[in-house]
Amino acid sequence: MSGPKIPLKIRLFLAVHSLSVNAVSSSDSNSVNRSLLKIFDPKASPAPSTKPDNGVVSSDVMVDPTRKLWFRLFTNTNNTAATAADVSLPVILFFHGGGFAYMAANSVHHDALCKRFAREIPALVVSVNYRLSPEHKYPAQYDDGFDVLEFIDSPKFEGFPANTKMQHIFVAGDSAGGNLAHHVALKACRHEFSRLKLCGVIELQPFYGGEERTESEIRLAGGPVLTTKRTDWMWKAFLPEGATRDHEAVNIFGPNSNSNVEKISESAFPATLVFIGGFDPLQDWQRRYVEGLKKCGKEVYKIEYPNAIHGFYAFEEFPESSLLIAEINSFIHNHLNL
Repeated sequence: MSGPKIPLKIRLFLAVHSLSVNAVSSSDSNSVNRSLLKIFDPKASPAPSTKPDNGVVSSDVMVDPTRKLWFRLFTNTNNTAATAADVSLPVILFFHGGGFAYMAANSVHHDALCKRFAREIPALVVSVNYRLSPEHKYPAQYDDGFDVLEFIDSPKFEGFPANTKMQHIFVAGDSAGGNLAHHVALKACRHEFSRLKLCGVIELQPFYGGEERTESEIRLAGGPVLTTKRTDWMWKAFLPEGATRDHEAVNIFGPNSNSNVEKISESAFPATLVFIGGFDPLQDWQRRYVEGLKKCGKEVYKIEYPNAIHGFYAFEEFPESSLLIAEINSFIHNHLNL
């Protein structure tokens, strides 16, 4: 099987990214050199109303300063559908990827992706800046994600435009953020909110795994983008001491998943959209996740792009990136609670 077609510019970026991750990460999964990482992970400032980015305005909202939990709010001021008072905007609660250990809501590529969601869907986008491992292990990230849901559900929070539809919430995320989206959605299904209602879950190449080595992990062990060695490092940095990759946070439908299966089967878990790439070593785990949801009787849709690498959606040069935006748009508007 020949490798994926990756433009030279992106190949160079991915090479630097890989080198930087290796440089800042300890071999024992116990630490990340955050000071050095700042050099390789440029941040985007919010786009104020006086200087919108192609029509998108963004601002940062603090949720809990004691744990530096905040989110970046993206609103589209150009699109008629996004600004008309009589048109309701859905909300996308988005969790960035990075193996639970890297990146942030204001990292340049994630900032740009959320602007595309706001601009092209259109939707109000809430991009969560959750705590990172290994400094903060499971379940800190899940707690942060759910707490932001509760924060925006509170009637005291009035930071959304008047035409925001709180009954049209979609929880989404890429890679580790996709894993996070699943677990936050599952907890949300068992909680009674005052305003919001969850309509769907959107997972871009979600980060799942297990102790077993799948065919795709073996075949694509050396990348591109993700390597099996790096995913092992990420899981060790994220999980509690002594836990294996068959932990229920990782292996959703694995040998320790009885509580997961019960919770999913008995809950009103919403329709789920999962994107899978043919050059992603995680693809076998993602397909198992899709099949697991089906066995639990849940509505789930799988979109596969055979030539896509892990994280392809961050680069508009890939044709699949625009296809993904269109699929998300269609999924959202087909699953609104009218």
